[in-house]
Amino acid sequence: MTDLLEQAIERVRTLSPETQDEVARTMLAVLDGEQGLVVLSPEEKASFAKSLAQAARGEFASDERIRAIWAKHGL
Repeated sequence: MTDLLEQAIERVRTLSPETQDEVARTMLAVLDGEQGLVVLSPEEKASFAKSLAQAARGEFASDERIRAIWAKHGL
C-alpha cells in the first residue's frame, strides 16, 4: 500500500461509521468502473471557488429568483 493510500485510510478511520461506508461505496464504485474520477478543468475549478466564496459570504439566490428559475423549467 502506498503512503498516500495509508494516509487516506487513516483519515477515513476518524470518520463516523456512516461516512466511512459512503467513502467505501465511492471507492468500490470507482474500482468497479461504475463511475470514473472527475477531473475538473481550470474553468470549472474557478467556478466552484467562486460559488464557495459566495456561499461563505452568505450570498444566496432569493426565494423569488429560485421560483423564477423553476417556473422557467416547468417545475
